[in-house]
Amino acid sequence: MVSGDVPAVMELERLGHSHPWSEAVFEDCFKANYRCRVLEIEGAIQGYTVVSYLADEAHLMNICVHPGQRGQGVGAFLLNAVVREARREACTQMILEVRASNEAAARLYLRSGFDEIGRRKGYYPGVSGREDALVMALRFT
Repeated sequence: MVSGDVPAVMELERLGHSHPWSEAVFEDCFKANYRCRVLEIEGAIQGYTVVSYLADEAHLMNICVHPGQRGQGVGAFLLNAVVREARREACTQMILEVRASNEAAARLYLRSGFDEIGRRKGYYPGVSGREDALVMALRFT
């Protein structure tokens, strides 16, 4: 991902998330300890990931797939790519949070070897109040 991708990423973010990140948040992710990637299919951005790195840990901050591409393995492809990259960076684990109501994403993470290690109460804004996040981890060692 480069700065010029942000408008297209923002459109995808609005399509994919009930409470999208702002443009400023994406721009703030262009730092040395972040890896921001896009997936283009036929010249259009159809998915992206944002991972932060701290010491020996990778934190999957955001992953999004265009609604028209869901159910076709794009999410698994993106997830596998960031896991491979974190392993190459000598991380010991990858962690993430996922909305408790996002059963499809939680299933993808479990199929990919992640374990649920906790819950953050009221972590996400929701339509009618706050929503819990499941905290998941994939340990590499």
